[in-house]
Amino acid sequence: MKPYHYRFEKVLAYREQEKNETESEYKLAIEEFETVATELYDLLKKKEDILKEQQEKMATGFFITDIHHYARFIDSLEKRIDTLQPLVMKARSKMIWYENKLLEKTIEVKKYEKMKEKDLNRYQFEMQQSEANRLDELSTQQFTRKENGW
Repeated sequence: MKPYHYRFEKVLAYREQEKNETESEYKLAIEEFETVATELYDLLKKKEDILKEQQEKMATGFFITDIHHYARFIDSLEKRIDTLQPLVMKARSKMIWYENKLLEKTIEVKKYEKMKEKDLNRYQFEMQQSEANRLDELSTQQFTRKENGW
């Protein structure tokens, strides 16, 4: 009885390797997005807190130098926010692109796995048929021997 061999085993292995590499790249893209998005969120939160603090101090009154200090600090926060926003968008796009690519690779691997499963079932069926034919042949030979008196 010949051992089972899937004819597309190397292709399946290659597709699985591609999928695994894409999955790693996707995870890196997620980390990159989370890092940049978290930094942007922190800056926006800091700006919000500073504006709130400035409003409270305006109500109670404070020095003109403090107003300039707050204005410069808020301006620097806004510049950094303006720099980060496109980076967040780019990181998000990259993450989505890898997510779609990973989905394609996963579907491709599943197709080959399904083909392998069907091929294995066909092989097992053929082996069962072959075994049944062999047993039928042996039974016929035994019957013929008994009939001939051997």
